[in-house]
Amino acid sequence: MSTMADIDSVELVRLLRERLQQASPDLLREILQTFAEALMSAEADAVCGAEYRTSSDERVNRRNGYRTRRWDTRAGSIELAIPKLRESSYFPDWLLERRRRSEQALVSVVATSYLLGVSTRRVEQLAEQLGITGLSKSQVSELAKSLDEQVEQFRTRPLDAGPYRFCWADALTIKVREGGRVVTVHGLLAVGVNADGHREILGFDVTSSEDGAGWLAFFRSLVARGLSGVVQVTSDAHPGLVEAIRSTLPGAAWQRCRTHYLRDLLVKVPKASQPWVATLVRTIFDQPDADQVHAQCDRVIAALEDKLPAAAEHLARAREDLLAFTALPRSVWRQVWSSNPQERLNRELRRRSDVVGIFPDREAITRLLGAVLMEQNDEWTETRRYISLDTLTKIDTPTATDTEEVKTIEPLSA
Repeated sequence: MSTMADIDSVELVRLLRERLQQASPDLLREILQTFAEALMSAEADAVCGAEYRTSSDERVNRRNGYRTRRWDTRAGSIELAIPKLRESSYFPDWLLERRRRSEQALVSVVATSYLLGVSTRRVEQLAEQLGITGLSKSQVSELAKSLDEQVEQFRTRPLDAGPYRFCWADALTIKVREGGRVVTVHGLLAVGVNADGHREILGFDVTSSEDGAGWLAFFRSLVARGLSGVVQVTSDAHPGLVEAIRSTLPGAAWQRCRTHYLRDLLVKVPKASQPWVATLVRTIFDQPDADQVHAQCDRVIAALEDKLPAAAEHLARAREDLLAFTALPRSVWRQVWSSNPQERLNRELRRRSDVVGIFPDREAITRLLGAVLMEQNDEWTETRRYISLDTLTKIDTPTATDTEEVKTIEPLSA
């Protein structure tokens, strides 16, 4: 014989089923959103070791607000609030895909290539790699429109997380079809470290050539959007780029990128001697303090003078620009220049653009690489700080020890 509790349960299930069958998509989305956010909150509490807003001796981490992320479901798109943590990061891999936007961009580029008359064989090869069986013109249009809006908002957003004490700038060469022929354009890119110590994509633009006018317009747009407080900019020695930095960021020092410089130096060296020279030059940057960095540079130049005088002269001329980082406190430059985020990012962009090869137009370049940069920026926000807050504090308020170790940071010379 059924109990009263069983009858109540049956009635509740029947009532819930009827409500769901009659429910509007808005109600379904609200239910899904509430359920998903409750699961994420519980998982974040488990990572922290205690429930949200409760005191506990077992707590190992704390919440730090939320970040929004779109979740596409059969009931429609839902804006989820994903918990953020003060230490490390949290991401619901069981619910969302990290690379969704960039994959959508690549699909859109492939489909657009087909519509604009790119080789059918080439398009089929790209589609096979992505598992695409077919896309209609309307699907391509809607997909491109959605991505273009997101990328444009990202590229033109205010830079309000500053001051950005350290920046890196570089350019990529990309092939595109224009006027019935294949031409090379340049993608200008800037990366910075914000006031919270996280890396951030500052800007991306596509220009016809990597000249002074292009870089000047690019940096002016960054300043107009809020780029400020820059202490040092790292880049290659392209004259137009260096002049643009000098014109738009007069208080910043310029650090020549050692990766780019090493490539330039090895051109002056016979192939058989390149491994030895590369290893020798890298020892300059492995020293524990500024005095030993300069002393090691002297030793390297002396070692090269006997066997490779042209390389020794090349290094001597570039010395001041290469060692500009030693003007920072030792505890700062040991952390800041231990790795170059720009080089790793460039490799990822090249890997993604190589899949396409020749882009059908500049909009396709901005769509694909812009989506990749958005994904990378999200990942950087979720990961640990690139530079600690203590290190950033030493830039603004150096200690007595730091002041004795280094000279004042000088801006770019005239």
